[in-house]
Amino acid sequence: MERLFRRVPALLMARRNIARTKVRSVLAALGIVIGVIAIASLGMFGLTLRYQLTENLGDIANEVTVEPNREDVRTPRAISRREVRDIRRIAGSSASVVPIQQQNLPVSLDRGPPSNRFVQSVESPAAVYDAAEGSIPENFRSGVLVGQGIAAENDIDPGSTIAINGTSTPVRAVLAPGDSVGFLPSENAIVVPSSSFDRRGYYRVIVQAEDGGAANETAMALRERLNERRDRFTVDDNSDLADQIGQTFRALNLFLLGIGSISLLVAGVSILNVMLMSTVERRQEIGVLRAVGFQKRDVLKIMLSEAVLLGIVGGIAGAAFSIVAGMVINHFILGDATLAFRPGNFLYIGLAFAFGVGTSLLSGLYPAWKAANERPVEALRS
Repeated sequence: MERLFRRVPALLMARRNIARTKVRSVLAALGIVIGVIAIASLGMFGLTLRYQLTENLGDIANEVTVEPNREDVRTPRAISRREVRDIRRIAGSSASVVPIQQQNLPVSLDRGPPSNRFVQSVESPAAVYDAAEGSIPENFRSGVLVGQGIAAENDIDPGSTIAINGTSTPVRAVLAPGDSVGFLPSENAIVVPSSSFDRRGYYRVIVQAEDGGAANETAMALRERLNERRDRFTVDDNSDLADQIGQTFRALNLFLLGIGSISLLVAGVSILNVMLMSTVERRQEIGVLRAVGFQKRDVLKIMLSEAVLLGIVGGIAGAAFSIVAGMVINHFILGDATLAFRPGNFLYIGLAFAFGVGTSLLSGLYPAWKAANERPVEALRS
């Protein structure tokens, strides 16, 4: 670094001038530090929120829902086993197909009066859910599985008994949070064996693809082949929902960056003020430089170098503090401070650093132009 300063005289003189007014220079650079921290931290905050929501909706974004067409009176109200086999064949071996039965039945959780709740049956629940307490039998033919939210509210443990449609049923397991099928979160699920339902057929079929793109292609294939002759099924995929969420968070990030830019604008005004004061105080010095042969462009380089140096020093300090701020944000929101080192966060830090240096350069343009155009004779007389 010292070698660079000696090779570029303008930088060397700029560093010496900054060092002569340390307190004022530190205060000017502090504005850049705050601006860089504001932009980078708000950008990382928006990215962390988007990451958390995408993680929570990850399973839903990959899902395709197939239901009977409720608007077609000629369509049966349930999906048959043969139609489920057709859906499996169209979806392919890489997708997981989960037929669901669902009814609104009277349920008594705490031996009190029953209240109507949605009760569902899922083929092979052990493949879909994890158990927080108890265990989910591979051959699930008796008992009931309840979500952790319902279990906590009603003090239910594995071995407890609840009544469904007037029949007492032992609880086999309490489901772990996070796993869900369709839009029904596992926290509020009540899962029973398929033999508990009188009617045949399935209320809904969920197809879980590898990712959002595969889910979209699967949904198009299902619409085309299942509704070849008439619209018997409603096929919905959630890729549009994921896209809308992504667009919303991109707009939120731009809004947050706009707020952060205000603090950088204030820092730019501070540097402009410092540079203007420096130009006035060093008028005679500038006159001497011009008198001994310094050209306008030399004075311009010195003044701009001072502004850029303030921006670089403030930007580096702001970037370092931004990493710390990102670790704190990720620790409290996602519980993992190391997620601050994702590539997307460094993009915001780099963007904030570039804005900080750019703001400093723009703030120094007018004072540098004013100093460079100072007439030597008038400057020496002042």
